[in-house]
Amino acid sequence: MTWDDSYDVVVVGSGGAALAGALAATHRGLTVCVVEKTDRFGGTSAYSGGSVWLPGNHVLRRDGVDDSVEEGLTYFRATVGDRTDADVQQTFIETGPEVVEFLENEAGIPLEHRPFPDYFAAPGRKDFGRSIFAKAITAEELGARVDDVRPMVPTDQFGIEMDRSVLDGGQAWIARMVLALDESGRADLRLNTAARSLVTDESGRVTGLVVSGPDGEQRLQARGGVLLAAGGFERNDDLRREYQHMPTGEWTSSHPATGSGDALTMLSGVGAKLDLLDQSWWCPATLFPNGHAVFTLGLRAGIIVDDTAERFANEMLPYDQMGRAMRERMLAGTGERFWYIFDNRFGDDLPAICAPAPDRQAMTEAGLWFTADSLAGLAGLIGLDPQALGATVERFNGFAEQGADADFHRGEDPYGRFFLGAQFAAQCLAPLDGTRFHAVRLVLGDLGTKGGAVINRDGAVVRADDGEPIPGLYAAGNSTASISGEVYPGPGTPLGSGMVMAYRAVADMAGRVVEAGAAATS
Repeated sequence: MTWDDSYDVVVVGSGGAALAGALAATHRGLTVCVVEKTDRFGGTSAYSGGSVWLPGNHVLRRDGVDDSVEEGLTYFRATVGDRTDADVQQTFIETGPEVVEFLENEAGIPLEHRPFPDYFAAPGRKDFGRSIFAKAITAEELGARVDDVRPMVPTDQFGIEMDRSVLDGGQAWIARMVLALDESGRADLRLNTAARSLVTDESGRVTGLVVSGPDGEQRLQARGGVLLAAGGFERNDDLRREYQHMPTGEWTSSHPATGSGDALTMLSGVGAKLDLLDQSWWCPATLFPNGHAVFTLGLRAGIIVDDTAERFANEMLPYDQMGRAMRERMLAGTGERFWYIFDNRFGDDLPAICAPAPDRQAMTEAGLWFTADSLAGLAGLIGLDPQALGATVERFNGFAEQGADADFHRGEDPYGRFFLGAQFAAQCLAPLDGTRFHAVRLVLGDLGTKGGAVINRDGAVVRADDGEPIPGLYAAGNSTASISGEVYPGPGTPLGSGMVMAYRAVADMAGRVVEAGAAATS
């Protein structure tokens, strides 16, 4: 094989897991090449709030959170169960504090805790969460690289200009890691460069990667290994229909140029064991006139119904759990249409977090927002049985009067109350009794798929036939079968688990580079 360039580590993708792995490589003295097929770094991680879920770390202690690895493991196992390998679960939780130490004290990324509740009422839960965040960074600190960081959804998918003088959340993580990689002098960061295929030798070991970019097709040697952290297949219509029975890939939060399943294709080509292909990080999403669906959370009022005009869940559930309730209704045959019903008690804007906020006039013209002076009139506009919708609202208003939701226990969990604040807790069950009623079309969205390669405790991809590691091949993030299985334990689980397993993968690669060097000089 003739190589165009040679590195110790080649990383596919540029989200949080990918860049954390790349940083770990440079701090071990390795050379690394990051290939990103789009024109911006960050992937879906750049859209995120930036929460990273890693129990028992020093940032939590410093910021006054009473937490431990043991509590985190208790909670994780209580929620995930035995759906994924117990050894990998334990390794993830136990390695988390080491990764946080590395990110802040070696890579130089300033971190802080911000409150956001864990998602399940299970042993070990923290009502104010255990998530850490990269501190915001100014565009001035970032310099010319600011244009290389993927902007938030309103700008990236809707063309809405936003102030980028300060980058926070997921963008702060991406910006700070890109800056640290630049400063390392050991990283080659390539935009507009797509991974095409893995290169293997006669023994089946992955030795490099074929890419195509501005300089045409090239072969990159990876002496330690290749880390696939290129996201999932959420934007691939065919794969979504095949594995998840979803009607389209358009309702995902990811950018249309990402999430095409490139990693899954490469993994399948080398006989990798795959799992959880039917799973995503689900969420309710508001459907917009351009066909995109926007992650919607933090409901403050109103109810959600399906085509039967019935409530079917606690609307203030954590978003993945609400999304799973929607998915159950879809698979049960009650249709793909969901309606967010609310009144003008708190105004006529959408009483939930959705960025960008939907424009009522444009949504109305597109048939995605309806308004009427009565519930019966609203039901007629959206094709629901007026008597059924009236009965649903009457029952909900009765719960509001009693102060308790006997059907779904809305308002009883800390997560649902978190978005309102303690002084507004009673608003969790505010009745629908206004003078105008609105219905906004919701669909089942997601924050990416969570099925892919099965990995071991060192982030190595294992073979389907015998469960042994494929030499030289590693994966992290949404290119893997998530360590959390079919649940979403807490805010930042995707980023936290991805960063940890990328870190462990690079540690394993570093050992192999050292072994190969020793063998070559002996």
